[in-house]
Amino acid sequence: MIVEAPVAASSCCTEAREPLPEGAAEQIATVFKALGDPTRVKLLSLITASAQGEMCVCDLTGPVGLAQPTVSHHMKVLVEAGLVDREQRGRWAYYRPSTSALVAATDALVAR
Repeated sequence: MIVEAPVAASSCCTEAREPLPEGAAEQIATVFKALGDPTRVKLLSLITASAQGEMCVCDLTGPVGLAQPTVSHHMKVLVEAGLVDREQRGRWAYYRPSTSALVAATDALVAR
């Protein structure tokens, strides 16, 4: 029978760092919450893969199989999270990817 030496309680614990400030944690949560819905992930992937670098909301309804008001709601969430930029052109809204919010959220977690 092998008997192992007892491990001191402090040897298994690492020094804890300060958590993110509340405001930063809320901003990061907003980004990841927006990406927590599969439809929004699909919409963002469509926009980022667009050859024109942008897409009209009218072109986003068919690929995800949802009505325009529902797609507009999802796009509003993506805009508020900073994942896409919106430009109104007459009757239609056009969306461009904006990766800075996702990069900032990831960097804030990894750099810690």
